[in-house]
Amino acid sequence: MDPEIIGMDDMMAVYEVTDLFGIDREKISVPLEKEGPGAVRRNGEEVEIVIPAGVPVRDWLPELRARLQGCGFEQHEADGGEWD
Repeated sequence: MDPEIIGMDDMMAVYEVTDLFGIDREKISVPLEKEGPGAVRRNGEEVEIVIPAGVPVRDWLPELRARLQGCGFEQHEADGGEWD
């Protein structure tokens, strides 16, 4: 598989974080191609997550969590996850 295209393991890692915030998986959009430093954009209850290129997804999860918090999402569970 092309390392710049997200796979199921990448999506499951993203869901580990978004689930902590109670974000409905139907409201999450993730482009198939990894790009730049990654990005998180919120539009109401919907969120677009761009996974960064050249960085293992698990290494980026703390940044994803911080960006979701920066977009106004609040974490619902006390557990920070194994990637923390």
